[in-house]
Amino acid sequence: MKKINVILSVLVLFTLLISVASVTAAETGKTLKIGVVSPISGSAALAGKYIVNGVKLLENELNAAGGVMNNGVLYPIEFVYEDNEAKEDITTNVYQKLIYQDEVIGIVGPDMSKCILAAGTIAQSAGCPAIGTFTTNVAVTQIGDYLFRACFIDPFQGQVAATFAWGEGYKTAAVLYNNADAYSKGLYEAFVQSYEALGGKIVETQAYSGADVKDYNVQLTKIAAAKPECVFMPNLLNEVPLQIQQARANGITVPLIGGDSWDTPEVAQVAGAENIKGSVYISAFSPDNPDPIAQKFVNDFKTAYNGDVPNSNAVLAYEAGAMLVEAIKNAKTVDRAGVRDALAQIQGLALPSGIVTVGEDRNPIKGAAILQYNDQGVATFLKNVNP
Repeated sequence: MKKINVILSVLVLFTLLISVASVTAAETGKTLKIGVVSPISGSAALAGKYIVNGVKLLENELNAAGGVMNNGVLYPIEFVYEDNEAKEDITTNVYQKLIYQDEVIGIVGPDMSKCILAAGTIAQSAGCPAIGTFTTNVAVTQIGDYLFRACFIDPFQGQVAATFAWGEGYKTAAVLYNNADAYSKGLYEAFVQSYEALGGKIVETQAYSGADVKDYNVQLTKIAAAKPECVFMPNLLNEVPLQIQQARANGITVPLIGGDSWDTPEVAQVAGAENIKGSVYISAFSPDNPDPIAQKFVNDFKTAYNGDVPNSNAVLAYEAGAMLVEAIKNAKTVDRAGVRDALAQIQGLALPSGIVTVGEDRNPIKGAAILQYNDQGVATFLKNVNP
């Protein structure tokens, strides 16, 4: 009888072990891959560094948590980083790889409007959610219902810049912009429309074609001759420092106003504190924001990256990834379509830049910050502007 009892006990214990193992297996889902597209090399590699570091901060948080929980199932997350070199054709190739070879559940990036405008149709056709980070051109989410963004759009940013200029008493303005870049062109158009509606006058508009241009003296000479009270320069961070230097060399002493692409410490370092002081730019984020979530992000970033202060590239990349993670957590089905539907339903998500709600057009409803460079070339917080 004792022998039978022992055998029964062993069988019961074996059955329990099988049950526990089954439950444990059921609680862990398959590894989900998230693609990250950014300019790791090339002319915009500086932005790429901040983007990658921002996402890796999120990656570390997810690794510590073991993944993302959805309906009682924990899904490990793997990030796949790809370099698009800030080029449209490479972005399309990278999107193809991530979607069809790596089978990612969603994509974070790229950061440039021109690149996502080139590759976005691939994500839309494949039914793969893609979230642009710094892609402010209004046409991005018009590609289709699988395209999202983490940033505000050019009409809002242009309105903020124009309202600031007018509020400062600048009745006339000039513009220098890149007519070969979707971001620069869209922001220029939005600024002019808002500024003229307020009563401002554009006294000179000068354009150049392409990021490879290094000599802006012809354009800046004409702007100087028009004697504007401010100059709007909605151009990319690798172009802006030289433009600022040449503007001052051409006798332009009035305040310069930039877009969110200026939000990198290296802009002031290269341009020179004496040249950039007094200039302002629109930003998605200020590290001086006292909000606890913002300050936690800043402190975590500085700890992880040798004291580096996060800029908008880092914040928006982190937030695009966080939006995707939030969607995975709430998706009714853990697949691309389910994640897309959950992305569209995000409301009141607390992120470092503030509270984010995704609108019907898949653009986030969020505010902007205005920062100004002091005489040490350090960007200081001026004010927040909400929609």
